[in-house]
Amino acid sequence: MSDGPYGPRPRASGRFYKAHGLGNDYLVFEEGDEWLVSEASVERICHRWRGVGSDGVVLLLADRGDGVFRLRMFNPDGSEFERSGNGLRILASHLARTGAVGSERFTVEVGGDRVGMTVHHRAGLRFDISVDMGKARTGPEAIALDRKALLAPGRIAGPAGTPLHVVPVSVGNPHLVVLVPEPTQEILQEVGPFLAAHPALEAGANVQVAAAAGEGSMRALIWERGVGPTSASGTSACAVAVAGVEAGLVPTGAVTVEMEGGALTVQVTEDLRLVLRGPVEEICDGAVSPELLGTLGA
Repeated sequence: MSDGPYGPRPRASGRFYKAHGLGNDYLVFEEGDEWLVSEASVERICHRWRGVGSDGVVLLLADRGDGVFRLRMFNPDGSEFERSGNGLRILASHLARTGAVGSERFTVEVGGDRVGMTVHHRAGLRFDISVDMGKARTGPEAIALDRKALLAPGRIAGPAGTPLHVVPVSVGNPHLVVLVPEPTQEILQEVGPFLAAHPALEAGANVQVAAAAGEGSMRALIWERGVGPTSASGTSACAVAVAGVEAGLVPTGAVTVEMEGGALTVQVTEDLRLVLRGPVEEICDGAVSPELLGTLGA
């Protein structure tokens, strides 16, 4: 078993917390010694019928006593990735419900970066949470896309060779936003898997098909790297907002990004600094059965 991009595969406790951001759900585990977070184990845990079921795993690492919450994140295919806006906000809801944080801004470290987060409000199962996503970068170099794959600036050949209008965006993880007159499932199914694993990309990319949707709004459908079609994504919402600003479709400021699961708000500054805000809903908590843990390298 190979190590992940951020070191040896960790171990986790058997207890979990599950929540979703607009239908994009994650399992939060804390570091422990009950199972090995291997590719096969994560794939089993995330399986909708043979596991707990989720769009990914957020692992909260052991406290170092410095007030920084450290995380590692895993896709449902077991691969480790840089960050998830919804995963971060779901982790924040876990910290709030356990009393680890209050209403003050706190710091999380993930994928080698530190970000600030705030839990603004809680009402029942629902949390209102924002995350400072840092400064976005655009262009082929931002997502390690070989320029030789471009037919022209901002244009890449689609599956049938038809030029696609793409905006490469990094928000701590790589995105290719495809700008279209109207996002459809047919377009997503055609270009999503093709671009997500494009050979010109060093580490793949998340893909969005997006269009302007009115004043200060964008509409998008999402294909996540290592996941597939997704109802909502925090980093994808950020990437779409940035692409809209870069293409002149929306002004800087508050950009509403409408996705299948609902809408998130992204504050975009002139220098592309981003703050993502939206709801998280608690689903459940529990424990993986000892028998299943026994199959996960416990």
